[in-house]
Parts: sequence; structure tokens; C-alpha cells
Amino acid sequence: MFIMATRTNDDAVETPPPLLPGGHLGENVRRLLATEDANFVTGLANSAIVAVTVTVSVVLISTLAGFAFAKLRFPGSKVLLGLILVTMMVPLQQMGMVPLYEMMVKLEWTGQLKAVILPFLVNGFGVFMMTQYTSQAVPDELVEAARVDGATTLGIYARVVLPALRPGMAVLALLVFMQTWNEFMWPLIVLNPDNPVVQTSIAALNSAHGTDYVMLFTGTAASVLPLFVVFVLFGRQIVGGLMEGAVKA
Repeated sequence: MFIMATRTNDDAVETPPPLLPGGHLGENVRRLLATEDANFVTGLANSAIVAVTVTVSVVLISTLAGFAFAKLRFPGSKVLLGLILVTMMVPLQQMGMVPLYEMMVKLEWTGQLKAVILPFLVNGFGVFMMTQYTSQAVPDELVEAARVDGATTLGIYARVVLPALRPGMAVLALLVFMQTWNEFMWPLIVLNPDNPVVQTSIAALNSAHGTDYVMLFTGTAASVLPLFVVFVLFGRQIVGGLMEGAVKA
């Protein structure tokens, strides 16, 4: 993919394909940014806004719910957690796409970023994951000790629970960010070409008159770079969280 992003369309159809980079990367990037039908810069910016917003929301709500389910005792907690597990077993996005689109039409949100943000602000998998992680990473004795010292429930969450959950939060953040960044079908349905996300921008590079393979490879390579950046920034915590979960398991 990255090699083809530095080549020409003639190189892309060679057999066998070239295995070394070429010298056309700058030209291809300029062509990509200048393609009006794709609105690639807008797509990158919109994807960043959507992915960051959804990731922060899912991680925050999941850690709050995970703390509540794992360490607080309240009536109906097992039933609520069971309902969350049920949502993980049903393909809600596919089954709910038509009524969800009708809802966005009634709200007059079609073509706006909030239409691709709101439906994904809560994630059943995230709640389940952080519930399991909290039950293992935070001892009950630590919570009780903080409560005896006079800490409120919110204080326990902020000062005791959150520091212990950072590795798990990093793993969840990466998973949610990747899933949201790569989301294609729902943005394609609810957004318009003038306000795309990066995946629909890449799809717009296809034309009825032919396929510009180099532009597709260049756009795909550019869309993958933010995922590499996120992994580099959170890589140590992500690996640490995975290893910690493996050891505890």
C-alpha cells in the first residue's frame, strides 16, 4: 500500500508489482488533497472529531459503569449487566440501521457529524470489559479503606479506581478509536459527500470512468497513519494492559 502510494498508475498494474518505493509520493499527495469529489482533508478532520469524541465518551462511561457493576451493590445490578451482555449478542447496528436512519431524518441530523457520533457514545463491550477489569484490578479492601477514610463514591472513583484502570482504559481506547475511525457503512448512509469522513472520502476516489489505483493507495495510506500514531502514543500502556490481563487470567 505504501509502496504503491509512491508510484504511478502504470506501476500499479505491472506484473509482478514493484517492491521498492518510487519517487511520486509528493505528487500523489498533492493530487489527493486537490481532488474535490473526495474532500479528503474534510474527511480526515471529521474522522478525527468523531473518533476522539466517541472514544472519550465510551471510555468514560465504561469506566463509570464498570466501577458501579464491579464494586457497588445496588438492586438490579445483575439484571442490568445481563441486558448489556444481550446487546453484545445482537447485531444492533445492522438490525437498527433503518429505524436509526428514520430517527436521524426526524431530528434533521442527516449530513451532520452528530448523526455518526450520538449512536456510538455508549458501547456494551466497553462496559463489560471495564467491569471485568475493575473487578480484578481494584481490590475490595482498597475501596473499603477509602470509604472508611471518608472518601465519597465519586472520590473513590477518581482517586482510587481510575489510576488502577489506566492500562485497561488504554486498550479500550485503542479498540474504540480503531473501530470508529474505520466505520464506513453508517457514515455512508447518513452523511453527504460535502461532509464526509475519511473512509467515505476514500470510496469517493472511485469514479465511473475508471479507478485511480494510486489515489486509492495514497488515501488508504494516509488514513492508516493516525492509527499508527495512536498506537505509538499509547503502545506501552496497551501492551502493559494486555500482559496484565494475560497474567491475571
